[in-house]
Amino acid sequence: MEEKNMQEILQKAEVLIEALPYIQRFNRKIIVVKYGGSAMVDEELKKSVIQDVTLLKLVGFKPIIVHGGGKEISKWVGKVGMEPEFINGLRKTDAATMEIAEMVLGKVNKSLVQMVEELGVNAIGISGKDGGLLKVDKKYSNGQDIGYVGEVKEVNPKILFDLLEKDFLPIICPVGLDDNYDTYNINADDAACAIARAVNAEKLAFLTDIEGVYKDPADKSTLISELTVSGAKDLIEGGNIGGGMLPKLNNCIDAIDNGVSRVHILDGRIPHCLLLEIFTNRGIGTAILGDSDEKFYKEEA
Repeated sequence: MEEKNMQEILQKAEVLIEALPYIQRFNRKIIVVKYGGSAMVDEELKKSVIQDVTLLKLVGFKPIIVHGGGKEISKWVGKVGMEPEFINGLRKTDAATMEIAEMVLGKVNKSLVQMVEELGVNAIGISGKDGGLLKVDKKYSNGQDIGYVGEVKEVNPKILFDLLEKDFLPIICPVGLDDNYDTYNINADDAACAIARAVNAEKLAFLTDIEGVYKDPADKSTLISELTVSGAKDLIEGGNIGGGMLPKLNNCIDAIDNGVSRVHILDGRIPHCLLLEIFTNRGIGTAILGDSDEKFYKEEA
């Protein structure tokens, strides 16, 4: 029994040692985490995500969370007797829906703040309205009016730099203002990408309901651990990427082209996926990097 216990202790030590070069490399660097999908609905997954981000903060990272809330918004729209309406996959947001969306996102935002605070880290929840963080233009879908849905045109990251400097963990809900100071809902992926560019983040991590990027979406054994920007473009041009992955991958390419060092697409349904991707020699999702960047994960023998 004692030998078995010693083996378990040594294995824990090996895990910590494996994490050391990653902690050294990314110490004091900004990482933006886009938090959405099933990991926002399942309470146990929610706890594991918040634990992961809190740990990143405590070992020297500077994390920023950008969260969605689409499923929760749809639930509350239904509760008040309205039918969610989507055009080309985008939620049509009239004035009444925008009012509900902002209330729901605010509720989600403060619940995440509460969870982080319970783990002993100071967090502040803000929206894109605060400090002029997110300025938007009205977004159209193939020329169709989809209401109060915004396209980020400008990011003022000063409030984020101020909060990070004072050792707070910012948690952002994707709501912004246009030039007339009207309120707009923003796709959380788009908001996270724009914020990551503006703060020159070392990493941008998307928590999703898929395992990552595949060479062949029909073959689960073709998951790509690391993918260059040119490789991602080849997959798109070859017709290998479709559905919700297409705009996500375009966001990843855009982020890399605008100074973000590395983008990760992770399966948020896996507990502690962030830690497994960032602190181990072989990640569990897909890491996207610039064409000239050195691959970081070690190939299995």
